[in-house]
Formats: sequence, C-alpha cells, structure tokens
Amino acid sequence: MVQLKFLSAVATAVTALLPGVVAAPDVIGPEPRGRTSTENAIEARQGGYYFQNWSEGSSNIRCSNGAGGSFSANWNSKGGFVCGKGWQGGGARTIKYSGTYNATGPGYLAVYGWTRNPLIEYYILESHADLAPNEPWTSKGNFTIENEGTFEVYTSTRTNKPSIDGTRTFQQYWSVRTEKRVGGTVTTKAHFDEWAKRGMRLGGHVYVVMAVEGYTKTGGPGSSGSASITLG
Repeated sequence: MVQLKFLSAVATAVTALLPGVVAAPDVIGPEPRGRTSTENAIEARQGGYYFQNWSEGSSNIRCSNGAGGSFSANWNSKGGFVCGKGWQGGGARTIKYSGTYNATGPGYLAVYGWTRNPLIEYYILESHADLAPNEPWTSKGNFTIENEGTFEVYTSTRTNKPSIDGTRTFQQYWSVRTEKRVGGTVTTKAHFDEWAKRGMRLGGHVYVVMAVEGYTKTGGPGSSGSASITLG
C-alpha cells in the first residue's frame, strides 16, 4: 500500500511533464528496481502499453510517454536510469520498433525485461554507446536469427543490487547484437530458446519494454544522449 501511494504521488506530480502518463488509479505494478529516497519511479498504463521511467543518483533525465507505442528521452546522467515502453507480462513477443538513438558513455538501446522464480534481469541489445558493464560478463557463445542478425550471449551476476523485489542478488542475461541498429524486428522467443540451450532459465515474465538505459561506470563517466522510439 505504501508503494502504491508513493507511485500515485509521483505520477500525479509529473503528469504535466510526461504527456500521456496517467495518474492513479491507473498507476500499476510491478515495482521497478529497488526504491530509496534518492530514486524515482513511474509506471503507467496507456492504450494497452506499459511505460516505465526509473532513475537513481544524480540523474538528469526527461523521459516522456508519448501517444500509442511512442516514448522519448533526453539525458545527461551521473547516476542510472531506465526509460521504456512495452507490455506487462512480457513473454514471447515479436517486437517491431523504429526511431532514433544517439548516446555517449555507458548505455544501451535494448529489449529489457524481468522474470521471477528465478529472478532474472534480461537484455537484448539492439544498439549501445560504451559497452562497459560494471559486473564481469561470462561468454556463452553466439547465435544467428535469420533476417534479424547475429548475437553474442553473456551472463553476469548482480550482488545485493536494486531489483523489482528490492535489494537482491540475481542473474542478468544478455544478447548483444554484433552489428548495431536502430529499428527492426526482435523475436524474443528466439533469444529465450537460445538461452535455454545454454542453461539460462527464465521464470515467470513480469514485464518487457523497449528501453534506453544509461549509467555510470564505476570510477568512470556517466551517460548522455537522446532517443525517440515507437513500437509497432
């Protein structure tokens, strides 16, 4: 209940700044990554889409929920953020998208989602600026999806870090496109099947979004850039 009240207050305060964001009672879970007094989160339902805007630290980001399947973001971040639009439940989807993405520093344009039991944070990277993860990556090989591209597969572990269930230790799964692009089709089931072949098991899908993310590499620079993305 406290969490829902928090979301309602945040959503109401920013509705004027985020076109299309709906205030309570349409603010919905699940809760985004761990939430503290220095973090901000907005999750909203609009026209069947799920919109997420999460940030922490010294993030300076304007994440706008546009009409239909569109969203945009401008940022100059010394913290971390995730801004995206997609669907609750996630699962196997064929995601078509178009738009622009220009960034410097650590960050991604990716299909991004979470599962529970097990708790997994996953990424299908379409494009990126600096590919500089804070945790070591373990290579799991590569695969090719016809008409979509070739991907390198990695896993990593986040220890006592923010998650959809508060501070937890959890696995991250990564598919990283070898040739960056902005726009096209992402068949999530093809990635899930390839991950399963490598013992990378997913749980129950919570949500999936087409997202931009930026963060500060430990001891390094932050991220800046802009993006405008439309689903469908």
